[in-house]
Amino acid sequence: MNSKKIQIGILVVAALAAGCETLDPYTGESETSKATKGALIGAAAGAVVGLASGDDAVDRRQRALIGAGVGALAGGSIGHYQDRQEAKLRAELEGTGVSVTRIGDNITLNMPGNVTFATDSADLNADFFNVLNSVSKVLKEFDQTIVEVAGHTDNTGSDEYNEALSDRRASAVARYFESRNISSQRLLTIGMGESRPIADNGTADGRQANRRVEITMVPLTNG
Repeated sequence: MNSKKIQIGILVVAALAAGCETLDPYTGESETSKATKGALIGAAAGAVVGLASGDDAVDRRQRALIGAGVGALAGGSIGHYQDRQEAKLRAELEGTGVSVTRIGDNITLNMPGNVTFATDSADLNADFFNVLNSVSKVLKEFDQTIVEVAGHTDNTGSDEYNEALSDRRASAVARYFESRNISSQRLLTIGMGESRPIADNGTADGRQANRRVEITMVPLTNG
């Protein structure tokens, strides 16, 4: 990797660290998100920072929704729209253990393993339904967004197994959203397996943090 790429990576890291604020799900205080701290390692190494599914997948969904008659956001209305959605999500999810992170105009929910799925399972935890119902309520109100559901695992088991498990978990969440009348056209799912840890897999707490579902809401724009 040449020095120019390294410098770019460092600048991206600095920008993310400065611009990312998370509400602690238990104390209500803002802090730099643990997910972002973990992601900064990849950014410094020159990894692409952004949605797991990539810009092309989002662009295709945006074009499809606009073609179906869903209005796109433009200009200053984008930030205002996401401000209101972020506030609603923070209010709905306070005390649930789910963190809300804002990076630019994208909003990401980090749903840790103790909230989402049992170990080695893609069956939704009973306690997870209330969380998903709260998220669904906000997604219905703010329907001018693309919603990416990304599944993540710890490093227990093979890469192939973990990728398949994380994909099943993401699909289970997306299916639940569909059952709550969230349009499938808005939903993207991806299984990341163990490739994006945000904590140390050498500890039980770290593995639980890495077993997570991340839901990212991207505003619908004309590009």
